[in-house]
Amino acid sequence: MNGDEQPGPDEIEQCFTEVLDGRMSREEADRRAWRWVTDDDLVWDDVSWWALGLLHGIGLRNGPDEDFLHDGEQVRQWLEELRRRRM
Repeated sequence: MNGDEQPGPDEIEQCFTEVLDGRMSREEADRRAWRWVTDDDLVWDDVSWWALGLLHGIGLRNGPDEDFLHDGEQVRQWLEELRRRRM
């Protein structure tokens, strides 16, 4: 995606998948979601907005040098729910 295109649900789902596969850091997924959430030129459907709300915050930790607030199983459940909602 170049900076001028609206990301679609596939791209949001891909971020979750890449985090779970270890191909994208949680911090990168969080930054990407933040850019999308704060871009006033982008318009989101309800499912995409719901998923972005989860993706933006995926890198939160319980504290400095602590585990992530949401573990891998929770992220996997979000991805499964996203896929169900997209049907």
